[in-house]
Amino acid sequence: MKLLFIANRIPYPPFRGDKLKIYHLGKCLSAYSEVHLIAFLENSNDLQYKEELEKIFSSVTLIPLPKWKSYVNVLFSLFTSIPFQVAYFKSSKMAAAIQKLIRSTHFDAVHIQHIRMAPYGLSLPIKNKILDLPDAYSLYWERRVQNASSFIEKLFNQFERNRLWNYEHSVLKIFPKVLVCSSEDARYLETQHLLNSIAILPNGVDVDTFNGGQHDYENNAVLLFTGNMDYAPNIDAVTYFVSEILPTIQLQYPSIKFIIAGQRPVKAVLDLASDKVEITGFVKDFPSVYRSASIVVAPLRFGAGTQNKVLEAMAMGVPVVCTHVGFQGLGVESGEGVYMELDKDAFANRIIALLSSNQLRKSVGEKGIQIIQSKFDWKIVAKQLYAYFKDLN
Repeated sequence: MKLLFIANRIPYPPFRGDKLKIYHLGKCLSAYSEVHLIAFLENSNDLQYKEELEKIFSSVTLIPLPKWKSYVNVLFSLFTSIPFQVAYFKSSKMAAAIQKLIRSTHFDAVHIQHIRMAPYGLSLPIKNKILDLPDAYSLYWERRVQNASSFIEKLFNQFERNRLWNYEHSVLKIFPKVLVCSSEDARYLETQHLLNSIAILPNGVDVDTFNGGQHDYENNAVLLFTGNMDYAPNIDAVTYFVSEILPTIQLQYPSIKFIIAGQRPVKAVLDLASDKVEITGFVKDFPSVYRSASIVVAPLRFGAGTQNKVLEAMAMGVPVVCTHVGFQGLGVESGEGVYMELDKDAFANRIIALLSSNQLRKSVGEKGIQIIQSKFDWKIVAKQLYAYFKDLN
């Protein structure tokens, strides 16, 4: 089968959610399909990675996306109904390059990543096309509205949420198949937009890299949060954890250390640093960071989809405590590798209970490994996507 992947970012290095998914799906599918890639190039330095991608994809086409042009697109979108998220990625060069690829190669199906890239799929003369959403984006912005810290922020978030909802309502029905990564997102889109084309394609884990066979459950001294630290839900999560949850834990475990690991930490994150809170910045070897952790925390208060940090920690055998964001839609029970706690006191008490029992951490962690290997291995996820393509033919 000849497949075309249309991505909003060059999927290398695979250090963030949208890059991870395209890279690993392409890598797995290339074992039994001919997969071509076209993606935006936001930084000319990323051209160095084209050679790595050509080891996986049959062809790689990269289209420059100058930031100044994206900002102009966003500015002009104020006078239209197009969401900022979509306007930012508007490019006549991308549209022309996709049409050129379609004319030169007969593709059996097209995979379009993210609502941001949906416009490029609308006019494609190919019946078999899938729109793959990382989450229900209007739900994500709805939660941002609920957690806004000021009236101006709430007003802006509501503005973008309404535009995204309207855009989803008009665009999603045009695609024969729309994928989301969790059942929660699927239910939201089905009920909000009265769709029957929604299906689930979970996020995955590279189980060869994130292998939990060597975890030390004797260590009860380190709490860990991972993620891109310029991402609003992550910034809110760690500031909330340090101010509202960590002090309760420190009453029982005064020497506990909290590590915030991830690239591009903003000032609000850097300001959290202390003798008990470590900000690592960019991390090349995440498995070793997970191995050092007693518990991974994911106290996200808004967002949607499933969180890679939760899946990676489970794959490494590290128990996770998280909120409903990142848990709902996983299809697991609380305690099977991960606990869900909504209240800040319950969140802290769950961590304290786990810190107090090496055996409990081991039991929860080992269940997590089993779940990931049976459901969330990228090889399994890629076969699900291939089956969706076959169903469209």
